[in-house]
Amino acid sequence: MTEDQDTLHLSDPRAMRALAHPTRLRLLGELRMRGPQTVGMLSETVDEAVGSVSYHLGKLAEHGFVREAPELARNRRERWWRAAHARTNLELVEMLADPERKAASDLLRRAVLDRYVERLRSYLDGEATLDPEWVRGTTNSDYALHLTSDELVELRADLEALAARWQARSEANRADARTVALIYHAFRDLR
Repeated sequence: MTEDQDTLHLSDPRAMRALAHPTRLRLLGELRMRGPQTVGMLSETVDEAVGSVSYHLGKLAEHGFVREAPELARNRRERWWRAAHARTNLELVEMLADPERKAASDLLRRAVLDRYVERLRSYLDGEATLDPEWVRGTTNSDYALHLTSDELVELRADLEALAARWQARSEANRADARTVALIYHAFRDLR
């Protein structure tokens, strides 16, 4: 694993397999989205027993995804945790030459995809309860593009730059701001 600008570049298959657990993905996401929290707070959020949450946080910490935040504790029993990085990145081409890393990255990406689907279903279940102002910006679409491999790399860079621009503009403390999920995929269609 290497780091730059708060992104964890993941290459260790053991870390990929550890993160591929649905509860761990959810815990890491909560810490990234909502900031440092106690085991008890996370337990309520993910609807898991405190012991289970502690175990999964320990596994995430073992692989460098989270770290304790002891400065936030009010007493010695209280344990706070924070995400160690804002993002995790996989360079997929690096995985192709190593069957173990390829299998681990596939496992992780499938778990992430399941989490994306879960989040979208949750939105769809609650969409009718939202103020129409929030629904008008919601979108989903797909495009069939005819690109070279170099153009696909360029598209990836453009999408990452666009997401980074909006991330820089994002500020959770604004009274009218709410969490918005941005999920995109670009890949060669194998149909």
